[in-house]
Amino acid sequence: MLHHVSKSGDEIWTVRAGTQRQMDVFTIRKLCDIGDEYADGHVRFTTRSNIEFMVADEAKVAPLVEALTGAGFPVGGTGASVTMISHTQGWLHCDIPGTDASGVVKGLMDLLHEEFIQEKMPNRVRITTSCCQINCGGQGDIAVNVQYTKPPKINHDLVANVCERPAVVARCPVAAIRPAMVNGKPSLEIDEKKCVCCGACYPPCPPMQINSDESTKIAIWVGGKHSNARSKPTFHKLAVANLPNNAPHWPEVVEVVKTIVQAYKKDAKHWERMGEWIERIGWNRFFEMTGLAFTKHHIDTWTGARKTMNTSAHVHF
Repeated sequence: MLHHVSKSGDEIWTVRAGTQRQMDVFTIRKLCDIGDEYADGHVRFTTRSNIEFMVADEAKVAPLVEALTGAGFPVGGTGASVTMISHTQGWLHCDIPGTDASGVVKGLMDLLHEEFIQEKMPNRVRITTSCCQINCGGQGDIAVNVQYTKPPKINHDLVANVCERPAVVARCPVAAIRPAMVNGKPSLEIDEKKCVCCGACYPPCPPMQINSDESTKIAIWVGGKHSNARSKPTFHKLAVANLPNNAPHWPEVVEVVKTIVQAYKKDAKHWERMGEWIERIGWNRFFEMTGLAFTKHHIDTWTGARKTMNTSAHVHF
C-alpha cells in the first residue's frame, strides 16, 4: 500500500494488486466491480500490469485488501519487494517471439509470490522479460531475454515476394546482410562472420527465420537500472547464457532467478539495488555466491568489439 500526503494535508491511500498480463473481459469486470464497491471507482493500471485502487478514507483500505485477496489478486509490489514483472507480449500478440514472455512471468511469479506480497528485500527488485533480443522489456535488476545462437535460415523462394530488401539491409546493425541473386531469384545473403544473431532482420522479413529449437535459448542478465537514485542508470550485464527455452514452465530459468534473488536478499545492504550490490562485492564474488559458471559467452569476442576491448586496462590492440 502507498500513502500520499499533499502539502495541503489531503491524503490518499493506493492499494496495488497484481494481475495477469493478458486480461480477459470477465477479469476486468471483476476488478471494476471491486473498484466501484470499495474504491469509489478510482482505478488505474501500471506499466507492470498491476492495478491500483485509490481511496481517500483509510477505513476503506482493509475491506478493499480483503476483497482483492479473496478474489485471488495478490496485494503487494510496493517498497522493498519483488515487483510485478514488466514483459512483452509473447506468443499471443508479438509478431516475432522467440519465447512466451507471459509464460516465463507465470513461472517466475509462482516462485516469487511471497516476495511480492511482503517487503523483506534489501530494495525493490525489478524483473523484466522479453520474447526476443530487441528487449522490449527494458533494463531490470534481473532480465530474462531470448538469446539467439545461430544466424537466420533464409527461405530464398519467399524473399522476393515478402520482403522489401533495402529495408532489411538497412535494418541490420552490423551490416551483415546484402542483396543477392539465388537460383535466378532476387534474395538476400548473410555474412555469418559479421552476424551477431540479434534477430532484427526477422520482423521485416519473416523468410529470414531465426527461431528454432536449436537456435533459440534463454539468457539472464543482472544489474540494470533506469532510475538515477543513489547511483546512475546502468545497463544490465550477462549472468547466464544458453538456458533451454523449455515451455511451458521454464524450470531452468526459474531456478537460476531463484538463486540470484536469494543471494541478493542474503548479502545486500539495506537500500542497495542489485547492480549496486554486484559492484560492491565484485563479479568474482557474485559468481561464487550464486554458484553460476563463468563461460565463453561472458567474453565479448565479436570482431566489432575493438572499441569495447580497448577500454580495458588489460587488452589493447
